[in-house]
Amino acid sequence: MNCLDTEARAKVISCLIEGCSIRATVRMTGVAKNTVVKLLADIGCACAAYHNQTVRNLKVRRLQADEIWCFVGAKAKNTRPEKKQEGWGDIWTWVGIDADTKLVVSYLVGGRDGGWATEFMEDCASRISNRVQITTDGHRVYLDAVENAFGADIDYAQLQKIYGAVVENETRYSPAKCIGCDMKVVSGNPDPKHVSTSYVERQNLTMRMHMRRFTRLTNGFSKKVDNHRHSVALHYMFYNFCRIHQTLKVTPAMEAGVTDHVWNIEELCALLPKPTVSSSKIEKKLIAKALSTR
Repeated sequence: MNCLDTEARAKVISCLIEGCSIRATVRMTGVAKNTVVKLLADIGCACAAYHNQTVRNLKVRRLQADEIWCFVGAKAKNTRPEKKQEGWGDIWTWVGIDADTKLVVSYLVGGRDGGWATEFMEDCASRISNRVQITTDGHRVYLDAVENAFGADIDYAQLQKIYGAVVENETRYSPAKCIGCDMKVVSGNPDPKHVSTSYVERQNLTMRMHMRRFTRLTNGFSKKVDNHRHSVALHYMFYNFCRIHQTLKVTPAMEAGVTDHVWNIEELCALLPKPTVSSSKIEKKLIAKALSTR
């Protein structure tokens, strides 16, 4: 099989993690579209596997959790029933971030109901080794999910934003103006000074800046749910291990003690199998060698 060399892989991956669409990446690198999509799938699976294996046994004092909306193929209201069976429609990315190290502890791409919330919180709990304070928004499914995953050994509060009334006849894409917050202690004794979802919401902006699929009012949305998941996995691997945080001056993974250096794109490529030379290239080299000896 003919594979891209490491340099070509690095160029493609660099484009994808900086918010370029698939077609823009094709135009910038000269790599075929199918090859770019195949590379995205391979690196996405490799990044998800590495995160699952490495980001564990963490010391997290304050965990902030949130979910961010996107869609695959079309918004749910515009999706035909047969397309919904293929994964089209609304899709949510659950994110849990360490407020101190800015490390994304866990992420999950799926629906927004209680089953997905439980799976997400159980994954967070499996990666944290100490008592933790958790803050989420007011989404009700978090109540049972957090209790099932962490039990009573937790300090948990919900922060519900309060929005002002929408001006009559005004159309807007973003929510109305936030005029306050309502804090509710659910369990334990959370420190009110650290009941916040600011860091995870700021990380949502980082997602929108680094993934074309999450840009608001875009036509660069995913056409397949698997490609959407692969893009998310690649983004969080880059965010945790490669991207230097402006406040920390190191990567979140370094701040959390998961790694001791800043990863470069070539190291991301090293998670993939080594490129192999195609049989056609080998044949060309043999023919050239034979002709040179005549």
